[in-house]
Amino acid sequence: MIEIQPIRKPIDATIEVPGSKSYTNRALLVAALARGTSTVTGALFSDDTRYMCNALQKLGVEIHADEQQARFDIHGNGGDIPVSSAELYIGNSGTTSRSLTAYVSLGRGKFLIDGDAPMRHGRPIADLLDALTQIGVSARSQFGNGHLPVIIEANGLEGGKTRLDVSKSSQFLTALLLIAPYAKNDVEIQVVGEREMPYIDITLAVMAAFGVEVVSEGYRYFRIEEGQRYQPRIYHVEPDASNASYFFAAAALTGGRVTVQHLSLDSMQGDVQFVRILEEMGCQVTVSDSGITLIGPRQLKGVDADMRAISDTSLTLAAIAPFADSKVTLRNIEHTRWQETDRIHAMVTELRKLGVPVIEHQDGLEISPSSVTPAAIDTYEDHRMAMAFALVGLKANGIRINDPACVSKTFPNYFEVLEQLYV
Repeated sequence: MIEIQPIRKPIDATIEVPGSKSYTNRALLVAALARGTSTVTGALFSDDTRYMCNALQKLGVEIHADEQQARFDIHGNGGDIPVSSAELYIGNSGTTSRSLTAYVSLGRGKFLIDGDAPMRHGRPIADLLDALTQIGVSARSQFGNGHLPVIIEANGLEGGKTRLDVSKSSQFLTALLLIAPYAKNDVEIQVVGEREMPYIDITLAVMAAFGVEVVSEGYRYFRIEEGQRYQPRIYHVEPDASNASYFFAAAALTGGRVTVQHLSLDSMQGDVQFVRILEEMGCQVTVSDSGITLIGPRQLKGVDADMRAISDTSLTLAAIAPFADSKVTLRNIEHTRWQETDRIHAMVTELRKLGVPVIEHQDGLEISPSSVTPAAIDTYEDHRMAMAFALVGLKANGIRINDPACVSKTFPNYFEVLEQLYV
């Protein structure tokens, strides 16, 4: 447990956040598929990227990791998987589990992928397994419940046409896209289900950077021609926009100023647009060559926000909502009920623990302005619950965060960086 101390004056800080998890894990997998040595710089070192790295090494990929330099050197096998069996443990990493489930289908043999309890019970994978089955992969949930562990009995990837429901996660589509160039035939993916696709833009950008083209029609249809191959290269990872949101919110809460270095509003990370919601709440945003600067107002305004495309930042908004001058509404985030935890219900539970009036909807919540009661916040093994609700403690007394170590999933030194706001 850690207790957050309130900040009694407007903050003034320049912050550097680690590299993007989304870019790092995609780059690791694509570099493993290329033939030859790639270097990934500015990379994130966290639980999620270590699970990806360790699993690829078990599958015969040579990777040298230098955490001090935030660098991975990956010697890719050109789409070959030299081992015929492996048991891969991915912790609580959704990106890793979905991507590896698709990746091992390129091999020949039997592969088992398993993870922590939230992955076994809360985070579905059935839609991806169904899509893989349609293109010739023997893919099944070991216990038949649509969750990990999964078993892939691989004999190379045939390719062809498949239909994929992305309503629960766009990670299913990312997984198929990343491996599709190594199928024996063209891969055509017909997408069904409603889902915003900022993370697919990241996937397509990483694929293009390593030399593979994808034909698409408005995120509803994708075709990847067989015979394309990723080319090894040096690839730099940009800062993580989701993790930057906490520091922008800290400036918003305290009426202070924060600059997050090396981050641009042109980023394909959808979560960078969280600053636009903060603008609606009264903040000022400026962009320069050095990064994005946000200055908070004397009093935050209420807002009605469609968070569908930037749902990872919905927890950040929920944490600062009680300090606004009127109701804050978060909409279109039903899919977050199948993430690290049921995030909507978790937000509602912890806000009520703080004495905050909140109404839960199937796809979101409404939060009314309120004073805050001291409380210990449960984090549900969810890194974003810990990081977001720590912000409450910047304004209110007696806020304690249970299991703060869960931030190691994507931002291991989060609380150390948060300390920089007190200087």
